[in-house]
Amino acid sequence: MPSPSTTVCNQMIRGYALSDTPQQSVELYCRMLYEEGLVPDEYTYSNLASACAQSLMFREGEQIHGSVLSNGYYSNSFVRTNLINLYLGLGDEVGLVNAYKVFEEMSDENNPVTWNSLLSGHIRCGDFDGAVRIFDGMPVRNLVSWTTMLSGCARNGWYRHALLLFQEMRRTGLELDQASLTVVLSVCAELGDLSTGKWIHSYVNKAFDGRTRDSCVRLHNALIHMYANCGVIEDACRIFEEMPCRTIVSWTTMIMGYCKHGFAKKALEVFEWMQNSDEVKPDARTLLGVLSACSHGGYVEKGCRYFNEMEEKWAISPSIEHYGCLVGLLSRAGFLEEAQRLIETILMEANDIVWGALLCGCMIHRNPDIVSYAAQKLIMKPDLEKIEYLVPMSNNYATARRWGEVAIWKNMIETSSKNDNSRSWVQINEVIHEFMAGDIHTTSIYEMLNRLSNEIRYDDNHHDTSEELINL
Repeated sequence: MPSPSTTVCNQMIRGYALSDTPQQSVELYCRMLYEEGLVPDEYTYSNLASACAQSLMFREGEQIHGSVLSNGYYSNSFVRTNLINLYLGLGDEVGLVNAYKVFEEMSDENNPVTWNSLLSGHIRCGDFDGAVRIFDGMPVRNLVSWTTMLSGCARNGWYRHALLLFQEMRRTGLELDQASLTVVLSVCAELGDLSTGKWIHSYVNKAFDGRTRDSCVRLHNALIHMYANCGVIEDACRIFEEMPCRTIVSWTTMIMGYCKHGFAKKALEVFEWMQNSDEVKPDARTLLGVLSACSHGGYVEKGCRYFNEMEEKWAISPSIEHYGCLVGLLSRAGFLEEAQRLIETILMEANDIVWGALLCGCMIHRNPDIVSYAAQKLIMKPDLEKIEYLVPMSNNYATARRWGEVAIWKNMIETSSKNDNSRSWVQINEVIHEFMAGDIHTTSIYEMLNRLSNEIRYDDNHHDTSEELINL
């Protein structure tokens, strides 16, 4: 094109801004100014600010901001909104401060797009209190506002707040869409909130006609995940089987669901079904679920075959998590020395997942020598603040009646519990109760456990001391 107009250049800049190479928008802008001698307008700067935000070109974005001011396009709400998104992309307090400066100078303070941008910025920064302040102060909340807040709560683990927010959203009468419902279903899966999950399932059946439901693949995947996590694997299976179209996420979610509930054979049957259907090819996460199923089901030969097929058949390089599953498979089946040799051949550095898998296998087959070896490797890891690895070590010494070592490991467990922010939830009579690891409000439970532990130790000569093992 010998002499493009500003309008044509704007369309090309916008196209680059929405592509995988948004930085080319800035290159085209430079050619537009210095080679073609064209005059940019508000659409040019709006698309450029968006491109800089997408490609994290903050220095170039600041220069665009200066050009906007000098050329008199600062009053345009689209330009300002994209400048706000640019500064929020920094993901820190400086970015928030600059974004607020732009926001406070806007004449159209009721623009929901701009408010939604600020809300997203606070959530990306992990500033929950700031996000709540913005959300509560919004003059107008649209569906995007609610979904953004719900999604932020879910991503940051604010599950209970997300459910309260969803209840408030329902009272507004807004028509719920796939995006918002998918987010809430993920929250239900984390909390085990079957009641809300079933309500959403009923809403989907009523609000979406048959044709629309056929296109709700993400929503169906979320329903499968919710039912599986809430323990109703039969309903998850029914939704999966009735889906007219399945993605790799659908297959993987169903495999993981069966695996989670100990139905290793069922999980592998779904994997075989997937391969025979020719709908999709497995990805790394799918094979992680398959190897986990083999590990829990004791399918050593199948597990080794699937592991070898990862690169040979599917061109997927095994990650350290895949190796961890294979080590767990061999260890659980009693092939402890083979598992140990496998760890030594891994090109990547074995992490706590791999050593923990070996440790748990040794506990099953009562091999104190390899337990000590794995324990020493785990102690050297800087991220050992995990109870699931400390407990088996303590249990190993309890089995061997080495009470001095048991006391040491129990002390480490108590220390780890104080630093552990792990939470769990249980729903009783539609009320969700939250528990934290090492919660001081459960002292009566620990007092009873200590009493039982002392009685077991006192009666050590009359029973198997494996009953003294800790189970968290």
